[in-house]
Amino acid sequence: MTTRPRPLSPHLQIYRFTITMAMSIVQRGTGMALYAGTILLVAWLVAGAWGEGPLGVVTFIYGSWFGQLVLFLATWALFQHLLGGIRHFIWDSIHGLEPGQREAIAWANLIGSVILTLVVWAVFVWFRG
Repeated sequence: MTTRPRPLSPHLQIYRFTITMAMSIVQRGTGMALYAGTILLVAWLVAGAWGEGPLGVVTFIYGSWFGQLVLFLATWALFQHLLGGIRHFIWDSIHGLEPGQREAIAWANLIGSVILTLVVWAVFVWFRG
């Protein structure tokens, strides 16, 4: 008895990578990154509760170029995840499901999160005073 090769089920190689796929992956990644951001917030609050010495150390670390980069990316992750949740809420209400609409909402999610992050940092960090 001869066996014929059976067809394989389709996998990722047959799909064209789209912005909605990328934003789905980013949504999961930012959700995980927000756990780290929460730890940073708790570290700052605990240091403040312990006194000026520990708060000074945390402020020094967060004020370094690397600390500022991490905080900037955490801010972006927060806004991206927030807007991604709104995007999913819109889809759950059976709106914006057409291919062009899906792509537009995904791009709006990405662009909106970048703009919101830049505005927050411009107002509260870069140009405060």
